[in-house]
Parts: sequence; C-alpha cells; structure tokens
Amino acid sequence: MYSASSSVSAPPRPVYPSAVEPGLRPRQVTAIRRGPAAASHPLSGRIDLTGPQGSQLRNAVAAVQRICPEFTPVQLLRRGARTALLIGSSGRAPAVAKCLLDHSPTWAERFRHEIAAYRTFVRHRPPVRAPRLIAADPDSCVLVMERMPGRVVSPQRHPSHPPSRGDVRAALSAYSRINLWRPPAGSFDAPIDYPARINRYHELGLLTDRDMGDLHKLLHGLTHAQGQFCHGDALLSNVLLSPAGPSLVDWEHAGWYLPGYDLAVLWTVLGDDLAARRQISKQAQEAGPAARDAFLVNLMLVLTREIRTYELAVQRTMRAPGPVAPGSAEAGEEQRLLLRRLHDDCGMARGAVRAAVGTR
Repeated sequence: MYSASSSVSAPPRPVYPSAVEPGLRPRQVTAIRRGPAAASHPLSGRIDLTGPQGSQLRNAVAAVQRICPEFTPVQLLRRGARTALLIGSSGRAPAVAKCLLDHSPTWAERFRHEIAAYRTFVRHRPPVRAPRLIAADPDSCVLVMERMPGRVVSPQRHPSHPPSRGDVRAALSAYSRINLWRPPAGSFDAPIDYPARINRYHELGLLTDRDMGDLHKLLHGLTHAQGQFCHGDALLSNVLLSPAGPSLVDWEHAGWYLPGYDLAVLWTVLGDDLAARRQISKQAQEAGPAARDAFLVNLMLVLTREIRTYELAVQRTMRAPGPVAPGSAEAGEEQRLLLRRLHDDCGMARGAVRAAVGTR
C-alpha cells in the first residue's frame, strides 16, 4: 500500500493450500450451478423427505408452496445448519427457494434483510444482474427467486487454485460496479458498527491494544467519509458467469460500509493470487488516503473474522468424539495451513495500518 516493506500486496511468500469450508457456514456448490448451460437442462433426482430430518424439509416445502403455489421442488441443492436451498420451477421458469431452518432472532433478522434487498431490487435495479424476486414471506423466512444461469467462479471460499485472470477480472468488475451504485436513501442500512466490532474483537483477544488504538485512530479520520454500497459477502462463489455477463447472488449482507469492504473480502480470499491482490490494493488506494485507510480498516476486520472462523473450526475438529472420519485429518491440516496464511496476511495488514497511522 505504501512502500515494498509495508505493502499488503507483496512481497511473495510460500503459498499454503486453502482449507475446505469450516462447519460454521458451509458453502457447497454442486455442478447444477457450475455448468454454463445448467438452466437449459432438465433437473433430475428427488427430495428425500424421510428420516429424522425429513419433517423439517416437508415443513420447508409447505412454507414455500403457501407463498408460491406454482413452485414445484425438484432437488435439494444445499442444506446447512441454518438454511435449505431447493431448486425447481415456478410455472415454466427455473426457480430457487431458500428456507430458514434456524429461526433464532439473529438469523431470522439476517434472512429478512435479504428479502428486503430483493424487494428493493424490484423497484430499483442494481447495475449487475441479480436474481428476480418471485415471492417472499419475512414471517416464515421463505424466499423464492429466479434461478440464474451460469457457472460459479469458484465453489471454495478460499480457492485452492487461483481462478483464471478473466474470471477474477469479471468478479472484480461486478463488485466494483455495485460499489458505484447509489440506491435510494433508507433502502439499506449499515450492517457493521465499526467501533463496536473493533472493541469486540479486542475483548476476544483477536486484536492487540495497539491494533485497537490504531484502528480507532483511522476511524476517527474517516468520520465524514461517504459510505459505499457493498454486496457485503464478495466471495467468488457468489459470482455466476454466463454469456450475458456476471450475476451476483446471496445479498443477505448488502448495505452501506466504509469504502473498500468488498475489495477487502476479495483480497482476503484470493490469497494464492498475488497479481489479483496487487490490482485490488491499487484500486483501493486510487481514490486517495481516506479510501486507503477505509480499505485497511475493512481488511483488518475481515481477516480477523476469518481467523476466528477457522480457529473455531479447527477446535471443533480436534474436540470431535469418536473415530476420525475419512479425510478429516487432511481437512484439519488444510485448515491449519490456511490459518497460518491468514495470520501472515494479518501481519502484513497490521504493518500497513501502522504505516497509515504514522502518516496522519
């Protein structure tokens, strides 16, 4: 960001393999969404509604069909601890139904935030393609939307192999276009309370006293900085590429952030692509010192969140009772290697933050 000694885009270092997804928030993407012509082929398979978890899926399907009677479920695309994603059709159009399984207040509020985003897109179309809303119910936390064609840029949160330069450019361009959009006032809120987030990470022992002080100093200089609209979860798995152009999905974190939040997320997950990181760092500081400082604050918070997420995942793996499942040892080692890389990245970002504070 400044000189070669304090840049967050260099120097090169040993490349560690990326980890598989931690259990906190699995991001599994099947071939159904990967193929460029996926929407042109009929779906096959069935939804298994038997077993101890079958009643939960039956309730989810019933909730979907209450708000969208024409929705015909065909296949369970993804089921996590908190949500289920069903693919099928609404009339003759391919559709996706997203249902919340964990109705705790925090997750219900986040789900309703995503519904509100899609409702806003009905009235004010964003500059990048997004799924069209078909039906939604904030009370039962059910969302039915258009199923977008295209292939996902990368199904992994932290890709083990860098995507092609063209794919990275397309993803960066899509998120950058969103960052330039100015939706109407009041249509989105600010998902992050920055001072509170910094203080919480400090209380958890994830930030040192100096980290907290430096970040608060940068925040103080950004008091009058104009917010930037961000997707909020700028992962490569949320970008679908098709001949018609890129599409962005999963808008549950969309809102107003300090400038550069989406760039900070992309920088974090592209750990094995130094060229892309240099491009992102350059773009982040083109608007001047304030934009640079905002990017650094975002970067420290995103890296700290990732470190905490993967540390918890490694701890769960180590505490798991019973015999070791096939592949779990390799997965645990990959998570530890990713953690080492994230700590290295956080060290680079910390140095850049301190250099930025020194220029004030």
